[in-house]
Amino acid sequence: MAEKRKKIILAIFIAMVVSMGGVVFHYWYDNTYYVSTDDAKVTGDFVKVTPQISGKLLEFNVQEGDRLVKDQIIGRMEAVGMVDSNIDTSLLRAPISGIVMKKQATVGEYELSTAAPTLALMVDPEQVYISANIEETKLERISPGQLVDISIDQFDGRKFQGKVTSIGEAAISAFSLLPSTSGGTFTKVIQKVPVKINIEKTAVNLLPGTNAVVRIHVK
Repeated sequence: MAEKRKKIILAIFIAMVVSMGGVVFHYWYDNTYYVSTDDAKVTGDFVKVTPQISGKLLEFNVQEGDRLVKDQIIGRMEAVGMVDSNIDTSLLRAPISGIVMKKQATVGEYELSTAAPTLALMVDPEQVYISANIEETKLERISPGQLVDISIDQFDGRKFQGKVTSIGEAAISAFSLLPSTSGGTFTKVIQKVPVKINIEKTAVNLLPGTNAVVRIHVK
């Protein structure tokens, strides 16, 4: 009975050692061959829809989610006192081919000024990419052209591929609106730098703002 108990204890001990060894190996392998982060999002370059002239907004025929073609007429400004040769400047046109992500103006609500307010925001769905915030201590291992494994929360269980295209020239904190203080106790915090990752062509519709996880192949 005692011998059997010893064998059971030995088997449990061996299983624990193998399990711990597997965890250590996985941690070593993952940190040696990859740089990973879950601080990443699908994003795109947002383009503003703005009027060419000041005045009253008479028509604005777009809704969020609409797909537009570049130079498509989508609205009209009040053209008071304008000669016929300049009437085209009163028309609102789509600046790019893409999707209306945010509508920010309503007919009759604005008396638009020369400040050229943003009436809507558009993005080209063919040009979305991943913006991953990487810790500054890992940046020296990253360079453009490296392959990237991508998981997007919107598509649970599906894997996407991409490549690093550029590394930010400043940490995210450099763009903070709040100035840092020199008084009090200083606590050093590891800074993060945005890394742009292009996604390989895919048939699915990736939504800007959705969360992602990336694993950058560094070896």
